[in-house]
Amino acid sequence: MRDVSDEPISDRARRWAATMGGYEGVKDDVTVAHQDSNASIGPFVEGQPSLAGPLRQREELLDVLMTPGATRSESGGHRVKEEEPDEFRTCFERDRDRILHSSAFRRLAGKTQVFIFPDDHTRTRLTHALEVAQVATGIARPLGLNVALTEAIALGHDCGHGPGGHASEEALEPFVKGGFDHATWGADVSLLPLNLCVETLDGIRNHSWSRPAPSTPEGEVVSWADRVAYVCHDFEDAIAVGIVTVDELPVMVRERCGVRRREQLGTFINAMIRTVLSTGVVGMDAFHAEALTAFRAFNYESIYLRAASRHQASAVVDMMRALVEFYSVNPALIPDVAARKSEIGDPIEALHEAVAYVAGMTDRYACQSAITLLGWDVERLPSGIDR
Repeated sequence: MRDVSDEPISDRARRWAATMGGYEGVKDDVTVAHQDSNASIGPFVEGQPSLAGPLRQREELLDVLMTPGATRSESGGHRVKEEEPDEFRTCFERDRDRILHSSAFRRLAGKTQVFIFPDDHTRTRLTHALEVAQVATGIARPLGLNVALTEAIALGHDCGHGPGGHASEEALEPFVKGGFDHATWGADVSLLPLNLCVETLDGIRNHSWSRPAPSTPEGEVVSWADRVAYVCHDFEDAIAVGIVTVDELPVMVRERCGVRRREQLGTFINAMIRTVLSTGVVGMDAFHAEALTAFRAFNYESIYLRAASRHQASAVVDMMRALVEFYSVNPALIPDVAARKSEIGDPIEALHEAVAYVAGMTDRYACQSAITLLGWDVERLPSGIDR
């Protein structure tokens, strides 16, 4: 690597640095971002309804704009620890922002959706969450539901997932009373420090179809959006890496929702919107729901349960259980425990800390830990699509 310490600073770098303080605006006491900025959203008319302004004014207008069954934002929100309301954001907008900035959400970038160690174009848990949020808000907005609550649930719905995809749930099952479920773990452990609203946590906790129904229509929308998003994008990823071909998709699915993700998403999203508008029930008409079910069944058989996936899952289970067992007898090596400078004498508490730490790991960090702490050979690790 060449030494650039004595080289002159480039003109590009100087131009970028010159914008440090912004520019003087039309009004002397206002700084603007561009030298020729002239954007304005005024003037505001006294008594005229507007989404611009204090929280209470926004809540009142949103209440008018939303459908009767939509979940209303109320002041600081219903939280375990009561909070004063934000000056401008609704309680669910605050939840959305907290999730977006949390380390649990950020680590989804390094966690498996379907393929461990994905390539540049393959989905991760993070991109999956973003796509679910797009599908969910695309449904919620024309239905007059609470878009901020819908987005918060969608962004947070998988924050309880461990490394290695759904195999992590099997791996952690023996260590958690009642079993490990990423949905409940996300709401009750991973996102607990954020003090989210009960409606947000309920939607996250119950987004899986095997769980009780969410208590809000926004939560129900996310349950559907999750399935629609992963069925479509997992199929696209599997085509990209050569596991399946378009021609293998059942004829009924191809005829009813198309073969490209864009067509498929549009078909399922619009089907849901039309169904809810015509019936009032959050669901999908039988014609399209049947296609979605067949699509998901094809993915299970051809992608999720193929021999390579089962082998990968087995390696994930072995690795994660070994890591939990290691940290449960060495809890002082867990950063959060070390930061508290506390000793854990209770083995049940130590096990909980170990599960929480291992569940929060990214794929790569879990594999590195297995090598450095457990002395595992690289060949024992779960393999990515390139090995």
